[in-house]
Amino acid sequence: MIGVLDSGIGGLSVLAAIASILPRSELIYFADTAHLPYGDKDDDAIRERVLRVGQYLARQGCGQIVVACNTATAAAVAALREALPRVGVIGVEPGIKPAAASSKSGRIAVLATVSTARSERLARLIRQHAGAVRVDILPCPGWATKVETLQLGDPDFAETARRLLEPVLAAGADRVVLGCTHYVFLAPLLEPIVAGRAALVDVADAVARQCQRLAGEIGEDGGTAARHGSLTLAASAHPERLLKALTVLKLESLAARLSGPANLADI
Repeated sequence: MIGVLDSGIGGLSVLAAIASILPRSELIYFADTAHLPYGDKDDDAIRERVLRVGQYLARQGCGQIVVACNTATAAAVAALREALPRVGVIGVEPGIKPAAASSKSGRIAVLATVSTARSERLARLIRQHAGAVRVDILPCPGWATKVETLQLGDPDFAETARRLLEPVLAAGADRVVLGCTHYVFLAPLLEPIVAGRAALVDVADAVARQCQRLAGEIGEDGGTAARHGSLTLAASAHPERLLKALTVLKLESLAARLSGPANLADI
């Protein structure tokens, strides 16, 4: 069983990739909607919530837990691994390595929450993988909230995104890293802005492949229970919003795997 956690609906982008590559696996998705967004909280607060949610998922029987949030990974994935040594814990990190490796211009940009933008983990990724490539970090306050409230067609927001990206695109950035899982759902809005100048870089498929490798090691994709390929949704507040999000975000493949209504979990 694989558990996926996020502060809200952003991690559904990672869940969809996992469900596609592991169609028989039993999945649980937990949205910590009573405490979103994580992006403007301090590391201690994020860590406390991730540990609570991770322990909840472990109690449900998850052999793998995916922290499907860049902010939560930066603040808490090490603590979660220490707290749950028998569970395979996978984090989500901005795609600095593939972006830098594929850049032709030697310049890339990273769209990130305020918390991720200032994190040492992001700074370390840049030191380890960017080499001589120039990296522009662009904090995006409020963007995750736009996705959470499903305001994906706001023309004013599109103009805000254009103003943020235009200077780095004009300077030659040819890769734009989506440094928050929520931002994947903004790709239809961002693609016209970067078209012809840069490519968007997401890591959901890479995370799914890591889940597949770990599932093979621990037998997660086998057994009678796994053959059902079910999906359970849970949230710390407003679980009905998860069901609405599946429709609005066109995630029908996930909706087809649902084992029942979304659950409210008071943790």
